[in-house]
Amino acid sequence: MHADRLLRLLACLDLTRLTPDDDPAAVEAFCASANHRHGAPAAVCIRPEFVVCAVKTLIAQGLRDRVRVATVANFPSGDGPRDAVAKTIDTALADGADEIDLVLPWRDVAAGQLADASRLLSEARDRTAGRTLKVILETGALSPAAIDRAADLALDHGVDFLKTSTGFGHPGADPEAALRLLDRIAANHASCGLKVSGGIRTPDEADSYLALAERRMGQDWPDPHRFRIGASGLFGALIEALDSAGPRQ
Repeated sequence: MHADRLLRLLACLDLTRLTPDDDPAAVEAFCASANHRHGAPAAVCIRPEFVVCAVKTLIAQGLRDRVRVATVANFPSGDGPRDAVAKTIDTALADGADEIDLVLPWRDVAAGQLADASRLLSEARDRTAGRTLKVILETGALSPAAIDRAADLALDHGVDFLKTSTGFGHPGADPEAALRLLDRIAANHASCGLKVSGGIRTPDEADSYLALAERRMGQDWPDPHRFRIGASGLFGALIEALDSAGPRQ
């Protein structure tokens, strides 16, 4: 793969670490690793309790103006109490988070019960005004019709990204689901982006989603403002591939 293509994937990466038993030292080292000579990812995505640590580390590395801090809410189950989800969002934003990856109550949506999910989305959108709200649909647990229903509901609430998966307990991203989400974005004439996540480990796998977005939405559509890849091991694989690619032509 050409170096320019690898660099484009790197720029769209949400470098992710959501280990349940993590500690500040490990998170600090993880965030510091985003400072690489080949470039930096779009964001680091960490658990809510480590937002302050991530912000401080990025400042120390001189990356705060280039790498955003993302965290999760209602994660990973999607069935947390609304007041607890609201508190997680408010605290994360106060701590310096730029982006919230919110798990939709996908079980309700699968059952056709949209009222609670709609209220959660309304509250989350209000709280994240001026920040980036990504909504995780957990597509691997939904039928095609439920994916459409979940996507349309999120789009109706003005979310910034539709995201495929948590990567916990259910199948992660797959091309069929990603294309379905792109179709819903296009059908709604929305300025919403797509984030694919769950099981994406190699540059070739990542590039297949980039190519899919290019084919469906246009060659220039996938950029970090509209296209993200959520992954943990992909960063190292991209760096290794860039090292092997040699100097850019």
